[in-house]
Parts: sequence; structure tokens; C-alpha cells
Amino acid sequence: MITSTSNQQIKDAVRLQKKAKERKDRGLFLVEGFKMVKEASALGLVEKVYISEALDRKEESEQLRSVLEQEPYEWVSKEVFKTLSDTMTPQGILAVVKMPVYTLEELFTKQNLLFLEDVRDPGNVGTMVRTAEGASFGGVVLSKESADLFNPKVVRSTMGSIFRMPYIYVDSIPDAVLQAKEKGFHVYGTHLRGEHSYSKESYLGKTGIVIGNESRGMSGETAKAVSTLVKIPMGGSVESLNAAVAAAVMMYEVARQQGLSSD
Repeated sequence: MITSTSNQQIKDAVRLQKKAKERKDRGLFLVEGFKMVKEASALGLVEKVYISEALDRKEESEQLRSVLEQEPYEWVSKEVFKTLSDTMTPQGILAVVKMPVYTLEELFTKQNLLFLEDVRDPGNVGTMVRTAEGASFGGVVLSKESADLFNPKVVRSTMGSIFRMPYIYVDSIPDAVLQAKEKGFHVYGTHLRGEHSYSKESYLGKTGIVIGNESRGMSGETAKAVSTLVKIPMGGSVESLNAAVAAAVMMYEVARQQGLSSD
């Protein structure tokens, strides 16, 4: 059992939790809880599992046994696990896992894509990734100024979608939008200058949706690159929606028109 936070394994894991550069350089990140650890294990992404001595082994025996039979693991003291954990009520198990890797060409084979331009709030990004999966979108294209997908808050917000939703970071969202158009996508951007309500458009073909920065919105260059600018009508004195809410409105309209929802 590891009982010291000075242990090199623990120090390395803590750096992964706290530093985006460390995650990027090593291609690794942390996930917490049985559901996330089991999902990473099923995909062959687990490097090492850490289990708290405080875990109720009897209560979690079946889940725990399935993990311990598959992956290398270490028991750690309660104090060490508290150092590793990023949650208020930890489940007592976490893992260092490898980041899935995708290419832009792979994403262009999908039916629908979400483009995020400088969306910086981790909670927004995580919610959008989860919503994209729920709306049957095929992937997410992010600008490098957007929040780190593997930030612990983003990982939690995705509720496992981070393992199932293809993604890629690009140097230029306008360039990625233009490439998507060449691959047959009609790309829509939510914008105050949109001529028509989003609900008046047809989304029956390969569709891209662009969501801009929370405070500035979409850049002028991206607004010029998209196929069509649309607006989401606002009532009262509201000028705009939260970015994650706007993304959900758009993606579920696409899903509704394409018949991708479960009903």
C-alpha cells in the first residue's frame, strides 16, 4: 500500500490532475469512479488503477474484482487518495488512462459535427460533449483556445462521453469549417446577424454546428467561413443563451429533423 504523497507514482498522477501541459505531453489523464474506470478498461486505455483503503470492499466486491482482474493496481491510504481525487465525495477508485486519438479525416466521415471556437468554460465544454453524444453527433472539433477536454471538471461533466465522442483540436476553426464544407457538410453558426430562426432551416444532410466564445461569440473570420448564419429567437430582455444551452438547442433540432432521436 502506498502511504506517502511523496511516492513518485503519486506525484506523477497529481501532476496529471493539475496540469494540462503534463496531460498533453504524456497523453494521459485521470478518471474517477467505477463507471469511468470500467469504461476505460473495456477500451484498453487504463495504465494504472489506484484504490483507497477506505473503499468498502464487500459492498463493491463484484465491481472491484472485475477491475483488479484486468488492470495493474495499487492500494493507497485515505490521505493519499484524497490528494489524488478531484471530487468532494470520491468513490475510492481512480485510474490513469490514455487519451483516445482521432484525426480530422476520421471526423469528416461522420454525419454531424460540433465546432467549438474558444469555448473556455470547462463545464460548458463537458456538457456540450455529453449533449453531442445524446443528439447522435459524430464528433467535436475544438480550437486550441478552448478548454482542455481532459481537465477533471470536463471529464466529470461528460459522464463517460469523453470515451465515446471523437474529438480533435485544430489550429484554426475557420480553416476546419472550410475543409468540412469541401467534405459535403453544410455548416451553421449561431449569430445575432443570422437572417432566419434556426428552426426554419433544413438539417437533413451532413451538418456542422459552430458555437463561439461565451462572451465574444463567433469570430468574424468564422462567421464568413460558415455556410449559413442562424439565430435563436429570444424572449423578454435576454440577448443570448449560455453556450452549452445554445449548442443543445441546435443539436437537438438537427437530431429531430434527421430522425436520430430515440423516439
